[in-house]
Amino acid sequence: MAESKKTATLTFGDKTLELPIHSPTIGPDVIDITKLYTQGGVFTHDPGFTSTSSCDSTITFIDGEEGVLLHRGYPIDQLAAQSHYLEVCYLLLYGELPTAPQLEDFESRVTKHTMVHEQMNYFFRGFRRDAHPMAVMVGVVGAMSAFYHDSTDINDPWQREVASIRLIAKMPTIAAMAFKYTIGQPAVYPRNDLDYASNFLRMCFSVPAEDYVVNPILARAMDRIFTLHADHEQNASTSTVRLASSSGANPFASIAAGIACLWGPAHGGANQACLEMLREIGTVDRIPEFIARAKDKNDPFRLMGFGHRVYKNFDPRATVMKESADEVLELLGIENNPTLQVAKELERQALQDPYFAEKKLFPNVDFYSGIILEAMGFPTSMFTPIFAVSRTIGWVSQWKEMISDPTLKIGRPRQLYTGHTYRDYVPVEKR
Repeated sequence: MAESKKTATLTFGDKTLELPIHSPTIGPDVIDITKLYTQGGVFTHDPGFTSTSSCDSTITFIDGEEGVLLHRGYPIDQLAAQSHYLEVCYLLLYGELPTAPQLEDFESRVTKHTMVHEQMNYFFRGFRRDAHPMAVMVGVVGAMSAFYHDSTDINDPWQREVASIRLIAKMPTIAAMAFKYTIGQPAVYPRNDLDYASNFLRMCFSVPAEDYVVNPILARAMDRIFTLHADHEQNASTSTVRLASSSGANPFASIAAGIACLWGPAHGGANQACLEMLREIGTVDRIPEFIARAKDKNDPFRLMGFGHRVYKNFDPRATVMKESADEVLELLGIENNPTLQVAKELERQALQDPYFAEKKLFPNVDFYSGIILEAMGFPTSMFTPIFAVSRTIGWVSQWKEMISDPTLKIGRPRQLYTGHTYRDYVPVEKR
């Protein structure tokens, strides 16, 4: 980071500090408080870290006010419409779009790493059949460090590269195996003649008793879901991966920590929560009731899939996802599905309601992705595992960037302590 010429003045009590201000290539300036405690003896207090920059990064930029999402400078809508997931993976991982030979080599390396160690099949059998696929994935991905010892040394650039490719390649296989395990079907091995999204769909839905041919429209929709969820700056799970790996933890353990964080309904589980809400509404005639509840400040109900914590305008991923939703529903001919009817009518009524326009509560990517995944035949329990497959490249790219940072320090947030002051211990017999 270049030395800053701009400063901010902070005055408190009898102290005045000059704090450096750093300017990014895009976005707001950042006041550097690194030496605030050593020079001023105070901390900042920022629950949720919503006003705190924890790192500098060149990977993803978000402008929530304008509805902008850039990967290495490229707008997400352009990437989703004109590129495909593995090309976006290359972009996030290496910083530039690949040439044709580079992309061919990268796709070949990923494809040849999609199989998992055969002994990992036995690891799955240790879980109950009714285990949530995310519970299985947390365990299995963490256990990869017990199977792939040759790529756990974070100080070796080559081992970091091998671990990155392995995680990107094997995550769809692990997610599909978790799905098959929970529904009592045999695991399906990956095939090297299929693209990334088609391979995943085949591993999820084919059975040994008959051939399975992947529909290209479904594969394209799946690829878009992967692309649109590939990275999202310093979100909760990405920050978790960075914090875990800042201690020197191996990449598989760090990514497993990210999966655990993603499991929460406020993060990766948002599209599952959205579909559950649509089922709660049940029928089109009940939509006005739920819209009224969403407007009522005294009612805890909220419309899932509308608005976004980061995007205060529209979610730039939602437009592309809506196109895929329309294509998939038309292909499958299931427009009469009650849940999907509720979704389409809820979208129509909400977009026409001045309240939602005023509050900028537009449908987000989770609203449409849940509709697509259900239409494809995925149960809601698989929505978050699919998100984890998508986000693996973001986690890996952020992890590699952090490990290569010469200023890397172990994460250690401070606190505003509100407990007891010093107390003398009293033996139990005297209390």
